[in-house]
Amino acid sequence: MEAASLVDLVEEQLAAAVAASSGRSARTVVGGQDKRLRQAVIALAGGERLDEHENPGEATVQVLRGEVRMVSGADSRDAVAGELLVVPDARHSLEALTDAVVLLTVAKGGT
Repeated sequence: MEAASLVDLVEEQLAAAVAASSGRSARTVVGGQDKRLRQAVIALAGGERLDEHENPGEATVQVLRGEVRMVSGADSRDAVAGELLVVPDARHSLEALTDAVVLLTVAKGGT
């Protein structure tokens, strides 16, 4: 049985994001490209964003630290630590309103 400390991952990835010229850092903690279930801790320095992209399957974003804004078309939703966003089945982006860390969970379709 494997385990990972989200508390440690939040600190590690946020420090890496703040130090990176891109203002981002991510680490897959469960699954991967060849798995149906995938979870990744993603850190964004305040003001940075993940540009508009497609959704590879059913997904949620749980905010672990800070505040983020998810935008899809004309719709947007802000969320703070402790909140969960359901990722729309449409092109979307994610912006860090403050230094932020999220847990992205994706369940890709198929068998």
